[in-house]
Order: sequence, then structure tokens, then C-alpha cells
Amino acid sequence: MYYIVVSYDIPEDKRRTKIHSVLKSYGQWMQLSVFECNITSTQYAKLRSRLAKLIKPDTDSVRFYFLCGCCQGKIERIGGEQPRDETIFFAESSSG
Repeated sequence: MYYIVVSYDIPEDKRRTKIHSVLKSYGQWMQLSVFECNITSTQYAKLRSRLAKLIKPDTDSVRFYFLCGCCQGKIERIGGEQPRDETIFFAESSSG
């Protein structure tokens, strides 16, 4: 399993909404453009492929930060609410 923090910077609303929707099916939404995903290597490959098809590389940016088990235990939070929705759905793309 991989524990990955995904951040994105997408200037166009429609594309940003699509990116958010894809990420929500793989992980927990933590902040405006930040998700935490606990996924397998196969799920990561599918996620990366789906996002790559949606973004415009000249204007959009998606970053993946892989955290080891030791680093996960060192995550600190100051302020803000704990995530309420712990449900994660793994969506399979119907187009491939």
C-alpha cells in the first residue's frame, strides 16, 4: 500500500471539479486542493493515468508525495476540523 498526499493547482473551474471528483474516489479530501490516499500500486497507476488525461500540462499541476509508515506517524495538524467522511470509494474508469 502507498500512502500518498496529492496536491493540485488547476486554474480552470470545470477541470478542477473533474480532478477533485476523481481524487475523491481514491482518497480523503483534506484541504482545498489536497487529498490523502492509501492505495495499492495498481490503484495509483490508474489514478495517475486518469489525472494525466484530464489535465493541461502547460497550465495545470498535480503533485504526488509518497509518505512511508514512519512519516505518516509524524503528520501534525493545527486547527481545522477532522475529516467527517471516512468513506472512500474506488471508482473504476468505464473507458479503460
